[in-house]
Formats: sequence, structure tokens, C-alpha cells
Amino acid sequence: MTGMLASVNSVEEALLVLNAEVDIIDLKQPALGALGALELVDIKQIVAAIAGRTPVSATIGDLPMQPEVIFNAVQLMAATGVNYIKIGFFPGDDWTGTLKKLSGVVSQKQALIAVLFADTQPDLTIMLTLKASGFVGVMLDTMDKQDGSLTQVMTAEQIATFVSQAKALKLLCGLAGSLRLTDIPELIAYHPDYLGFRGALCQQHNRIGQLNQVAVKAIKQAMQAASQELAIESIK
Repeated sequence: MTGMLASVNSVEEALLVLNAEVDIIDLKQPALGALGALELVDIKQIVAAIAGRTPVSATIGDLPMQPEVIFNAVQLMAATGVNYIKIGFFPGDDWTGTLKKLSGVVSQKQALIAVLFADTQPDLTIMLTLKASGFVGVMLDTMDKQDGSLTQVMTAEQIATFVSQAKALKLLCGLAGSLRLTDIPELIAYHPDYLGFRGALCQQHNRIGQLNQVAVKAIKQAMQAASQELAIESIK
């Protein structure tokens, strides 16, 4: 069954989505960009508050793909105790050198997730190198949140190909990018491991605003309903 990832930026928001029984609590600061990072002290406080009750991921920020920069950010994030560290693969700079540098820090305790941006036409063959470098997962997101949701910037065939290739490599597979409630049935049909949400969980769909408990519940229920319908269809 496809899980629900909810992005939060405070202890209060983290506890709200924990009570809603989301599958992954994702820590980031939307006001600072597509993958804006929270302060390390705030991340440690949230990890302590969650106390292992559900997996926690965190982004290292909108950083250039430079080996030393990414390596140092990952090392600092690893010390916070999060389960997954998300690294945005932004266009340009040294992807190959960065992956080579990171291959020496991979551990079972802090697993690395690569974030590819659908609106930058990413080369999906990078997934082979990600797997070889020790990454445990990969996700699609969008860099420019003004361009619409993932389903508006990438074709259904492209999304399906991404998911199938990730699964063939046994990589944890996530889909995100301004996802709306109406995107859920289509995306769950591709069988990703999780769908990620922020804007759809907020008041007036404002991703830099506060989470709305009613919206969180609505997305969670839609996820469950879509998964159940898919299961029923598969046995007909």
C-alpha cells in the first residue's frame, strides 16, 4: 500500500500529522525553497518529540551539487537522528563527484534519498548510479511550485516509467510536487511507495502557511480510499 508523507516545519505540525497516522514525517522549511532546510536544532527537537513513533525524513536544503558542500550537510544532518536524509539533485554542478563523495558516508542508520525535479527533465538513468552509490530511495518532486503539480509537468508515461525503474532497482520510490487530492487515484495506480504532500495540507493550499487538520485528514482518507479501490480492482 502506498504511504503518505507529510512535510512539516515545527514540533506542533509534526505532532498534528503524527496523530493523523501519516507514514513518514518530512522536515523542511517551505519558505526557503523547494527543499528548504530547517535549522538543525529544530530538527533535533522534532525527532525527540516523535520519539521513534514513525519514520522521519529531512531535507538538507536547496544546495548546489558540489561534493564538499553536500557531504558536509549530510554529515551534520546525520547527527540529528532522522531516518532519511533527502538530497535535491538540482541542475548543473558536479553530480558524479558528489555521488562519489557520498558513497563513503552511507550507513544503515541514516539512509539517503535522492530528489529529482520533474520540471527540469531529469535523466532517469542516474538511478543506476544512485543505487551503486548506496542510496536507498529516489523521489520525483517539482522545483518551481508555480508550474503546477507533478501530473501537470510530467506525462503519465514518464511517471510510470520512473516508478517502474525505481522498483526494478529496489529503491524506495516517492512522488511529490504540489500534489492535490485529485492527483491521488492516478498516482497510487503506479504503486509508488509513498506520495508526499505539503501545500494540499495547508490552509488555502498555501505551502508556506500553517497545516490544516481537516485538510490532513481529507488527504489521509483519500489515500486510504484509493488504495482500497485499487486492491479491489486487482482481485476482480
